Amino acid sequence: MTSFNVLQNNLEELSLFKMNEILPNVIEKSVKESSSLLDSLLELTSAEIAFRDERARKINITVSHFPYIKTIKEFDFSYQPTINKDQVMDFLSLRFIEDKTNIIFIGSSGVGKTHLATAIGIEAASKRISTYFINFAVLMEKFKQAAKENRVEKVVKHYLKYSVLIIDEIGYLPVDKDAAFGFFQLIAARYEFRPTILTTNQPFSKWHDVFGDPVIANAIIDRLVHHCDIVKITGHSYRIKDRNIFDDSDD
Repeated sequence: MTSFNVLQNNLEELSLFKMNEILPNVIEKSVKESSSLLDSLLELTSAEIAFRDERARKINITVSHFPYIKTIKEFDFSYQPTINKDQVMDFLSLRFIEDKTNIIFIGSSGVGKTHLATAIGIEAASKRISTYFINFAVLMEKFKQAAKENRVEKVVKHYLKYSVLIIDEIGYLPVDKDAAFGFFQLIAARYEFRPTILTTNQPFSKWHDVFGDPVIANAIIDRLVHHCDIVKITGHSYRIKDRNIFDDSDD
């Protein structure tokens, strides 16, 4: 077995897969250009680090449980002029995580709330920041079941561990008292500790109906908005963007 083969086996054994992949090209380049050993090692290790960073980024995005992969580049700000683009771009700087500031997107169905929340979450996950996306109704079912099994605290601890928690679609369905109280405990636990991103189709004045208890609703709202950026979106749904249903002109 040649020294080259032994080196390849060593790289395989050490799980340095990218270095092993590009090794022949790096050696060939080194011979042609008379590159130093230091330059070759730098090229090999840099490629391995970049490979691992990209792999970790993809894994982090996958385990974050996003409903789809959409970035801010795919968002049409011109269609929703009520949105402050500079504010959204500031969210993407992830400064809100360090500041422990919540973000709430409020607007009717289809205006881009989930897209924006997802884009911010993907940016965080890409930076290897622990992020998780969950639909509000799904979360409420988890709390409802947890209340029956006396393990609400365990569910709270699970979602407390994420640096960024995204809760989507608050307000489409009312929730029972046990689930509402579990949600309050989660928001209280994350309060001034870790930021939460929420989307809702209901103004805060209607959250009493969502949670079925004005006391719990007020307690939730109070903790959410204390350190919070609220983005109200008014406009047409993206789902009907290309259907021209608002065009009153005759054909």
